[in-house]
Amino acid sequence: MDFIKHQLDGYGMSDQAIVYFSNMIMVVFIAVVSILANYITKKIVLKTSSYIIRSNRFTWDNIILENKVFHKLSHLVPAIIIYYSASIFPSYQALIEKAALTYVIIVTIMVFNALLNAFDAIYRSFEVSKIRPIKGYIQVAKIVLFIIGGIVVIANLIGQNPLIILSGLGALSAVLMLIFKDSILGLVAGVQLSSNDMVRVGDWIEMPKYDANGDVIDITLNTVKVMNFDKTITMIPSYALISDSFKNWRGMQLSGGRRIKRSVFIDTSSIGFCSEEMIEEFKKIHYLTDYVTTMINEINTYNTEHRINTESKVNGRQLTNVGVFREYIHQYLRNHHKINQEMTLIVRQLEPGDTGLPLEVYAFSNDTNWGVYEAVQADIFDHIFAVAPTFGLRVFQNPTGHDIVQLKERAEFSRGSVHY
Repeated sequence: MDFIKHQLDGYGMSDQAIVYFSNMIMVVFIAVVSILANYITKKIVLKTSSYIIRSNRFTWDNIILENKVFHKLSHLVPAIIIYYSASIFPSYQALIEKAALTYVIIVTIMVFNALLNAFDAIYRSFEVSKIRPIKGYIQVAKIVLFIIGGIVVIANLIGQNPLIILSGLGALSAVLMLIFKDSILGLVAGVQLSSNDMVRVGDWIEMPKYDANGDVIDITLNTVKVMNFDKTITMIPSYALISDSFKNWRGMQLSGGRRIKRSVFIDTSSIGFCSEEMIEEFKKIHYLTDYVTTMINEINTYNTEHRINTESKVNGRQLTNVGVFREYIHQYLRNHHKINQEMTLIVRQLEPGDTGLPLEVYAFSNDTNWGVYEAVQADIFDHIFAVAPTFGLRVFQNPTGHDIVQLKERAEFSRGSVHY
């Protein structure tokens, strides 16, 4: 500044003009130096750093680079130059220093914010992130960062100690609790969800209260994002997963088997004892040959030992078509290549009702994929419906319009035959 003033004094300018022009020249000079420093930082230092980072074998530093941590950090250079140049202008030194320091604090906050984003992205690259997500904790850290940063900025502008402002926030604790109620609840819920391993990213959960039925795609401080199977997105409050019940299908997916629990309803009027002709036909069925032979020998032995009069099928032990059919389904499932043979496999009768006798299949497919599971289930029941008539059984179905038309045609045909 003295040098500039001395040079201007040689042109015979007034003192006021010298001060004015020297200040202007100094401002331009500082601006040029700041722009030059910023240019060197971004074009040389940042490019060199980016080249070194991309050329090494590590991947985590690439994530830091992608989150523009170094780019944001480069904004500190001009601010530092302006801050240390403030003493050149004694009249405005305090104002310039406050403005520059405020800018430095804000940039520092942005740098730490970018670092937290980078840390979250690095953590997500590991499989453990699906089991122990930390996005909620990252969001809490950001809230604390911005609160502290805001307090420091305000303290710098008013020239007070930040601790004085912090002490004043104690009186506003109730208001802060109300403002950050969801965040506090979400933080507590996030800790419980994570520590108890209740839900992970990628889990299939079902929560009818919120019309949620799909895969968890994100867990944040306040919400759990679920992509339903119809591709809609449901946002569930994190604390709702603690306070309300929900179903997590992870256990099924990890077990390697998905349950098939469906019934076929047998018309009870078609149930009866097996005739000799039926037994001979059943012996020809691959899955029933050994069973029928063994059961017939066992029944004959029992009836002979107890001197049962077999002229009436009511006496002694007899095979029934529904019993043989149940055993056939059981053997069919035992030999089905898509059924998990290590898990429960039962074919049972349930309580009969207005819709006939329910014959329930309780088994597990060995593929938990939804499409494969549905195909296996459909294939099994296609076969069951198709073979039921072979055993003299009818599958129950309420009368349809087609049945009524057929009855009407038969009745008309019968009347016509009688009239003829």
